[in-house]
Amino acid sequence: MTLRIALLGAESSGKTALSQALAQSLTARGLTVELVPELLRQWCLDAGRTPRADEQEGIARAHADAIARAGARAPDLLIADTTPLMVAVYSDLLFADRTLYPFALEHQRSYALTLVMGLDLPWVADGIQRDGPQVQAPVDALVRAALDRAGLPFQVVYGHGPARLARAERALRALPVLAPRLGALPDAPAAARWRCACDGDAACEHRLFRRLQGY
Repeated sequence: MTLRIALLGAESSGKTALSQALAQSLTARGLTVELVPELLRQWCLDAGRTPRADEQEGIARAHADAIARAGARAPDLLIADTTPLMVAVYSDLLFADRTLYPFALEHQRSYALTLVMGLDLPWVADGIQRDGPQVQAPVDALVRAALDRAGLPFQVVYGHGPARLARAERALRALPVLAPRLGALPDAPAAARWRCACDGDAACEHRLFRRLQGY
């Protein structure tokens, strides 16, 4: 049975880097992994622009279809570098269109683990898709609110490079079906071990993480 892992988060929050690092690490541990890249990013690159409101649903459904095709190959793990939920969030933020949430959240229920990226990485422009660092916090809030409304649990991951990968791997190891196959993991760096007592307050999590990092 294929386990699905979703990576969600605002623009320039490290989804792609972490998805690639996870795929490489888990493949090295003997698991078969399918990595599905973000279709919205590729759409923007191909079109040379961001999508209009009327194009959002088609992108969301095409992304879901790509994930389904990858899952049909029956890997041990499917890692989705975002899901249709991110398209629904951007439709809400940019066009005040909330009609994609039911489809996107129903799709999201098929994931064994959802990782939400913390907002601790430097923002980097890409020349096409990204709107600016001021959009990160509103997007993060909408992602968390949508997951909370649907009763879907998620794990927030902070840290740079190996620290973020270590925290993500530990979240994976908490899945009973994966623990025996992953075996013992090395100790996570200090930045990957913190736990915020505020239970989902993004601003509080970010402040605590920055204190732990000393900046």
